[in-house]
Amino acid sequence: MADFYQLSDADQARHLTGLARAALARWDGRFSDPVLFKYRENAVFTTHREDGARFALRVHRAGYHGDSSLRSELYWMRALGEAGIPVPPVLPAADGSLFVHAGADGVPEVRQVDMLGWLSGGSGPRDDHYFRIGQLAARLHSQGSQIPLPADFDRHSWDAGGLLGENPVWGRFWELPALSADQRDLLLRARERALADLADYGKAEDRYGMIHADLIRDNLIPDGDRLQAIDFDDCGFGWYLFELATVINAMPDGADPVLRGQLFAGYRSIRPLPDLDQLPLFRFLRATTYLGWLQTRSETQTAREKAAMLIDGCCRLANEYLNNATGGRP
Repeated sequence: MADFYQLSDADQARHLTGLARAALARWDGRFSDPVLFKYRENAVFTTHREDGARFALRVHRAGYHGDSSLRSELYWMRALGEAGIPVPPVLPAADGSLFVHAGADGVPEVRQVDMLGWLSGGSGPRDDHYFRIGQLAARLHSQGSQIPLPADFDRHSWDAGGLLGENPVWGRFWELPALSADQRDLLLRARERALADLADYGKAEDRYGMIHADLIRDNLIPDGDRLQAIDFDDCGFGWYLFELATVINAMPDGADPVLRGQLFAGYRSIRPLPDLDQLPLFRFLRATTYLGWLQTRSETQTAREKAAMLIDGCCRLANEYLNNATGGRP
């Protein structure tokens, strides 16, 4: 069993397909055999019900979310859908639960499994859709801030502790073994400065609340003149500028003033834009999370392939942030 994480992605996915098949029996109706669609953080399978409806069956990464956290994610998704934000509908299991637990031979842990309605549409948004991405982010922030959260609502926080504390959500990025001594020193200097700047920036309700936290192109599905958001796996409490920094860092060229302008104009058409002079801070913070991701997910193929690129990008943004924050002084 312990050798599961030494297997190739293809062999891991084969074992997880058996787990998905076992979980599928917990939903009402007859479904086609699950077929792997995507394997990154979670293993996402596609299946069709006997009436032709298509669904996404998510087998969750072991240990990322506790049951209360996953339940809160699905609660928030349903509430956003009811408020008019285009997100996948949640299909409860036969017993009414929002997700089930399932195991299978070859997989060392019992996994959480949920089922979501499949959103139809085109491929990921084109560059000229950044105006709509800005609008979607603004609507999500506005509507999300009005959703009443139950007392047991439980999601992680992309706040100072969750990003820069002793135990960040995605790991202690400054301890990544692949960092050189100079790179580690740079990141630690930027971390110290960022902790002070975040304390000054604060968590006023016009700048901090529930966010999607991963509104990149891969997680957006065009449908006519609107964009639909998927993959709420990372949603939690955070700064709205962190949301926008995530979009910008994932742009083909994060420095492109045209694409940024489209994003900001779209956001501003729905609600006031947060203070953009703090954007270098949040771009650096977003970049650190990917190094933490490398630290805690070193077994994944993505981590092996992208480590050097992510380290270089984070160090570049750390330098830009420190230069911006100190008036040009290194």
